[in-house]
Amino acid sequence: MKKLLFVDDDNDFLESNRLYFQKKQYEVFCADRPQEALRVLADLAVDCIVLDISMPGIDGFELCRQIRKISAAPIIFLSGFSDVGNRIASFRAGGDDFLAKPYDILELELRIEARIRKPEQVFYSQTMQFGGLCIDENRRVITYDGTPGDFSALQFDIVALLAANPGKVFSYEQLYDCVWKEPIVKSRHNLQVAVATVRQKLSQLCGGKQYIRTVSRKGYYFAPDEEQNPE
Repeated sequence: MKKLLFVDDDNDFLESNRLYFQKKQYEVFCADRPQEALRVLADLAVDCIVLDISMPGIDGFELCRQIRKISAAPIIFLSGFSDVGNRIASFRAGGDDFLAKPYDILELELRIEARIRKPEQVFYSQTMQFGGLCIDENRRVITYDGTPGDFSALQFDIVALLAANPGKVFSYEQLYDCVWKEPIVKSRHNLQVAVATVRQKLSQLCGGKQYIRTVSRKGYYFAPDEEQNPE
């Protein structure tokens, strides 16, 4: 049974969607506050998230950015603010789709079905193997000789992107755009810290091997097993 998470401060909206999608054989979870949504996602892997923009505390854009640190589930923004600026902001925050209120419930259902179906088509059985290092994009798990590593969603995306293009140097801007899905602006330091953490975790997992290399003033690249001579 596919799992849906609806996040909105309108409890009537949450209840109507819960009833509809439960009848459609989904397992439905609801959160009326951003903090509650994060608590749900910390303990549960969902298949799709439907997210409102205007909520108390933090708005939907910031919540989406926080969700992207722990979950790769498709996110559909659902909002009464349908102008182009909000649509663009939703995608830059990490969203996958946008539907304006008021909406047709059947259209929402079809968009959810499409978003759930798309990752299964793209990532089905996608595994990258480099000697003892295995990067499983379907399960989003990195292992070395069968031992799993502890990588966040963002850290996994960095490893997977570089490993899918061995030897290709990604500039700071390219890597940031591909992983964060927005311009780098003044966040190069954040990128450097994130990659440094990934390199350390990967080296510890792989017995000191340096799979991610730095090219001074240019960026980073993935070195496959045949390049694992001591630096």
